[in-house]
Amino acid sequence: MDSPVEIPFRSFIQLKPEESTAIYLQLVFEFIKAIQTGFLPEGTKLPGTRILCKVLAVNRNTLIKAFQDLESQGWIETLPNKGTFILSQQKKNKAEFPVLKEQNQSEIPAGFTFQRSTILENPTEISNLPFQFNDGMPDLRLVQTDVLARLYVSKLKRRKTSKTYEEIQLRSHSNFKTHFSNYLNLTRGIRISTSNLLTTSSHEIGLYLVTKVLIGSGDKVVVASPGYYMSNMTLTNTGAQIISIPVNEDGIDTKRLKEICETSTIRVLYLTSNYHYPTTILLSAKKRIEVLELANQYGFVILEDDYDFDFHYDNNPVLPLAAFDSNQRVVYIGSFGKSLPSGFSYGFVAGPSEFIKELEKHQNILEPGIDVIKEQVLTEWITEGEVHRLSKKNKKIYRERRDYFVSLLNEKLKDQIQFKIPPRGLAVWVEWQDHFNLIKLQKECHNNGLFLPKTILYQTKNLTATRLGFGHLEKEEMEKAITILSESLETVISLNE
Repeated sequence: MDSPVEIPFRSFIQLKPEESTAIYLQLVFEFIKAIQTGFLPEGTKLPGTRILCKVLAVNRNTLIKAFQDLESQGWIETLPNKGTFILSQQKKNKAEFPVLKEQNQSEIPAGFTFQRSTILENPTEISNLPFQFNDGMPDLRLVQTDVLARLYVSKLKRRKTSKTYEEIQLRSHSNFKTHFSNYLNLTRGIRISTSNLLTTSSHEIGLYLVTKVLIGSGDKVVVASPGYYMSNMTLTNTGAQIISIPVNEDGIDTKRLKEICETSTIRVLYLTSNYHYPTTILLSAKKRIEVLELANQYGFVILEDDYDFDFHYDNNPVLPLAAFDSNQRVVYIGSFGKSLPSGFSYGFVAGPSEFIKELEKHQNILEPGIDVIKEQVLTEWITEGEVHRLSKKNKKIYRERRDYFVSLLNEKLKDQIQFKIPPRGLAVWVEWQDHFNLIKLQKECHNNGLFLPKTILYQTKNLTATRLGFGHLEKEEMEKAITILSESLETVISLNE
């Protein structure tokens, strides 16, 4: 064993006089750490306090006080006429104060009980494959990050005012809501004022707040099938009874909806009317009228989710049901700025003012702060028309991508699929003509460098379909992805024969 004076104490005993923790306590903590990590093994003899205080550059009384503390805790023992030693029962102490390896932290069970959700599982998958499909996400490479960054920084550099932060916050938020409500009125025809609007940090937060206030345990909620897995999880988590109705070529089955209303008390109809997820079907004009009439007749709330309004490719987009709601039965949820950098996009809820006030109570707990600078930046983008310019530019790009993607589908998969060209959104709903196992297709694509997340695969006894997002792909990427998909399909089908 090394002589005690040869032990390099300064290499593992690190003292920081500038910190508020007393030096003697720092010594205690550093010695315990050194013992636990093996720098001072069991039975090691420590130098005398006079020598050690010179080595560590500390006052002798401070070192003696630290040693007394260490001895009282059982880390060292002082034997008369022999010296001070690392306690021979060190193994016991190690068991009491285990050093946990970082990689094993996730395996250690909690020391307490808590409620566990079997519903809110995260279905998101991540892959490093060179080519990937998703359910219709925008291309982050098109984001004008530099422009937003300059505008954000310019707001930060503005001179200080005599107003309090709360005054600035309230004034800025009110100004943002005024311009944002005007923007929604102009683009979506929903005719609201600021009292009818709640802005949130994301579309998902908006949906969560609405379901928390609107739906209680045991309430009956009608959803379309197939439907959106994320919203269905949120709805189910409220304790509601979920009732599914089919989707036809012109939207949800309103006859089936009426039958349910005649036999049950429906609380909410969750609907993606303008661009049904996942099938991309538009609810027909006739059915729009029927849904509004049924809501008024049977007293249920229409929870209209317009998650992808920003990406429509016609000059006269179909307006949401909320634009024609004369009986205050529609709560309208949407997103804004999905083409903007992460953190600049928004979610929002439009509805009766008294309902919005109730949502604000819960939002004050969930999202108590307001990003004043971000709201000022977005207000400026709206007032100066930059949002319209960017939207117009992106729609042109995405429309070209949609058309090219459709041409590739017709070229490479014409005899194997059936689909309709979507008038909006960033995905195509593809129904496969052959009945095969989609998981086998997913695995074959993976082997060839193409990722198909499970969330875009839909398979039942009578349906084999896939929601293929194209918005994030450039032409060359589309070509390679569709080629891999086509070749993988041929392999899967040949193995089934």
